Amino acid sequence: MPNYDTLYEALGGADGIRDLVERFYPKVQRHPLLAPLFPEDITPVMEKQYLFLTQFMGGPPLYSNEYGHPMMRARHLPFEITPERANAWLDCMALALSETDAPEPVRKLALERLSGPAHHFVNTESESSSH
Repeated sequence: MPNYDTLYEALGGADGIRDLVERFYPKVQRHPLLAPLFPEDITPVMEKQYLFLTQFMGGPPLYSNEYGHPMMRARHLPFEITPERANAWLDCMALALSETDAPEPVRKLALERLSGPAHHFVNTESESSSH
């Protein structure tokens, strides 16, 4: 595997991140736990995800330039994010990553990097634990 300075480069730069986002959101829209959290017009969400992932993976600070500090936990507070939803999001991302040209070690590292924030956004107990 060639050496890269950032995950952004390893994932294919701007084109690679765009491809990942375009593979990811159809999976989210079909997922029974995730689809209700997203608007019917997913385009603005996809654009924000592209900006965020570019920055989060070590590329240019596109998200901060457009929206200021990401403050992603705060931005996700209006949505009920359960542990199951965090895992479903990660499962969709793993599937999307598996469809890219990125080498397996890069895909694994990207998913590990996203796992922390995904679980950090959890703000609602599991459905099963509240009964």
